[in-house]
Amino acid sequence: MIYNFDSITERRGSGSVKYDLTAKFFGKEDVLPMWVADMDFEVPDFIREAMAERMGHPIFGYTYRSEKFFETVASWLQRRHGWRIEPDNVSFSPGIVPALNMCVMEFTAPGDRIVVQPPVYFPFFSAVANHGRELMYNRLLETNGRYEIDFGHLESLFRSGAKMLLLCHPHNPVGRVWTRDELEELARLAVQYGVLVISDEIHSDLMLFGNRHIPLASLGKDVADLTLTCIAPSKTFNLAGLSTSLVITTNPVLKKRYEKMLDAVHVGGGNIFGQVALEAAYTHGDEWLDQLILYLESNYQLLYGHFREHVPEMVISPLEATYLVWLDLSFLNMHDDALKDFVISRARLGLNDGPMFGPGGAQHQRMNIATPAAILMEGIGRLSKAVNERH
Repeated sequence: MIYNFDSITERRGSGSVKYDLTAKFFGKEDVLPMWVADMDFEVPDFIREAMAERMGHPIFGYTYRSEKFFETVASWLQRRHGWRIEPDNVSFSPGIVPALNMCVMEFTAPGDRIVVQPPVYFPFFSAVANHGRELMYNRLLETNGRYEIDFGHLESLFRSGAKMLLLCHPHNPVGRVWTRDELEELARLAVQYGVLVISDEIHSDLMLFGNRHIPLASLGKDVADLTLTCIAPSKTFNLAGLSTSLVITTNPVLKKRYEKMLDAVHVGGGNIFGQVALEAAYTHGDEWLDQLILYLESNYQLLYGHFREHVPEMVISPLEATYLVWLDLSFLNMHDDALKDFVISRARLGLNDGPMFGPGGAQHQRMNIATPAAILMEGIGRLSKAVNERH
């Protein structure tokens, strides 16, 4: 079956954060929203049909996750990433951000040091700071838009007593897919210093341009014993509103402790339609996902080609995974507040402002390209026009 990603679906009036809260977040109604990390593509038919079938039963009472739910997750990971786990290695979470917070609360104590690698997904910061833990920044090294881990600095943080690393893998917003060599070095350090790793792998299905995802915990028992892996179908299949995510660990002690915290905060029930959607997505989603990846690759190439021609000064981070493009606008020589206003008022775009991603985010913007090509071209056209009119 051929899926149509060019179709434009009106999202305003649907309770969409990205569209219906535009004026609240940007102060204007006429900005084109390309910020929140969900897609403007329709959820595939096989998922909606499964949900409609379940909706045909007129009672939506308390439910449980059957063995099929966990078996489906294990099958997907084996099929897509070559990672063999057992169904009982899988636990539920209502979202990745709740999982990060629960892991911080369960596996660290107030005052403990937790490492993050900015510029990075901003809820990492609050997951640490809101619970009285100490943030430690292992800032990524950047060369012409490409980012790498500063392993020397990371080891110094581990040596100083860090208890946990929040790993973004693949990385949001810089678009990196960590290589086997990079992951093996990270694993070596974590094992050497006994640092627990919470690996956010929510974008792991969205591998572009031939890149392959290597789950950190697949590298061996030593690192697997120190890792909790967070995944979800939400980014892959545009299901964020169904609040259904997963935490995976092959260490039974970690699993028991995580589920104790899940039970303590009473968020383990989940969403009946999220369960149905996950099973359908991970059972029937391969062909749709393969076509989505090709479309995202094409969108990135459209963006890259347009900006190279019209705004050659802009540094665009290579997009190895995700649908989030990291744009360096430092050539405009604007302070962050002025740059933010320029993007909103002059370009009439709603993007994610770089400073929210922490150190290294200044003078950057994050753009979501998971949208029909016509909308993408409108957005990048607005930005290039505003930049060139400024000159």
